Amino acid sequence: MNVTRENIDALNATVRIDIDKADYEEKVEKKLREYRRTASIKGFRPGHVPVQMIRKMYGTTVLIDEVNNIVSETLSEYIKNENLDILGDPIPKNDGHIFDPEKSDQFSFTFELGLAPEFEVNLNKKHKLTRYLIEPDTKMIADSIDSYTRRYGEFITAEAAEEKDMLKGIIESSDGSVKNDAATLSVEMVKDEEIKNSFLGKQAGDTVEFDLRRAFPNDYEIAGLLKKQKDEVKEFQGQYSIQIMEISRFVPAENNQELWDKVYGEGTVKSVIEFEAKVTEEIREFFNRETEYKLRTDARDLALAKTAFELPEEFLKRWLLRVNEKTTAEDIEKDFDHFREDIRWQLIKNRVAKDNEVKITDEEILGEAKAFTRAQFAQYGLQYVSEEQVTSFAINFLKNEEEARRIAEKVLDTRVLGILIDAVRVDEKRVTPEEFNKLFGNK
Repeated sequence: MNVTRENIDALNATVRIDIDKADYEEKVEKKLREYRRTASIKGFRPGHVPVQMIRKMYGTTVLIDEVNNIVSETLSEYIKNENLDILGDPIPKNDGHIFDPEKSDQFSFTFELGLAPEFEVNLNKKHKLTRYLIEPDTKMIADSIDSYTRRYGEFITAEAAEEKDMLKGIIESSDGSVKNDAATLSVEMVKDEEIKNSFLGKQAGDTVEFDLRRAFPNDYEIAGLLKKQKDEVKEFQGQYSIQIMEISRFVPAENNQELWDKVYGEGTVKSVIEFEAKVTEEIREFFNRETEYKLRTDARDLALAKTAFELPEEFLKRWLLRVNEKTTAEDIEKDFDHFREDIRWQLIKNRVAKDNEVKITDEEILGEAKAFTRAQFAQYGLQYVSEEQVTSFAINFLKNEEEARRIAEKVLDTRVLGILIDAVRVDEKRVTPEEFNKLFGNK
């Protein structure tokens, strides 16, 4: 066997593997002997099938499999032993050599390689980033408190209808052909102001007549009101009435000890001032996460902008087309800019990690998984889950290999971006939430 490499340029190379009969003959014969021991062929006892029959039936298939295995192993070992940093996977090259065991017992295979570029990451204090410090305003704090009062609010039975109320009762058409004994009508959703006003002040037991289409022009609203399918109500119109059985009103929770205990745990907050301070702290923590996210994003962009190197782009396009069977060349061309930036960042990240001997520990991965778990709980309003529960969920989450890799990659991203941020000058600038949002809007 002979392996040779030709460097086309700094980013592209070919590797040719020449195989002789001696390289595969013993493996093929061993496999055919195994086939003979296990083959079940009519007219022959197991293990007594003639060798020539086995060779005729399976010889070519076994030879092809064994040669392919040898080529794959040889190429992998060569890349490893030569310390070749390749991008994507080797691509078989059509160089005129035909793999035809019927005509020859010597075979040649050539592969194209895309090589990772050599480069250095040289960010220093001459380069500048900005950490944007966001301070919550009074409206934002008030809105957050209002959000908590609504989250822990409840529905009560009211005596007289108001605009925000829900009316439960019996709705039917004037001719009695359409009827819903368990209807729910939102006064606020009534489109016609005159009809809407006719509901205000009504009590349980009252009946209100209204023009169906004036009140609810939308077929979806009518279908929901009458518990019908949308297609069934296209022709519904005219006078309808509702006999009010109950008036339901949503009342936000009062800003008192009961609410504070529900939000932060019993006794954690003991006054309106403390509650406002706690909410403000929460908003600041959220903004701090947004601030650091923006800083890390800018650090990534700065590293990409200030680290120049080329990629074997034509090779990568062919490789992408090869590994994505349903993708066209036009699709790859359209999305290639995004792919190029992703692979450039991956190379920069690996370079920084190697230069700084970054090692990711199991503790870091578990910590990131726990942070992710807490964020998931928070989305469902579970702010104060026990540490034991968070740890248990995180450990189970990491049992998924794909998710575990994603978490490890995120930890590496954070570590590398921290190194890049420490390498440059970081100025601080105070901004309003609106100003901060505009920074993302311009991206």
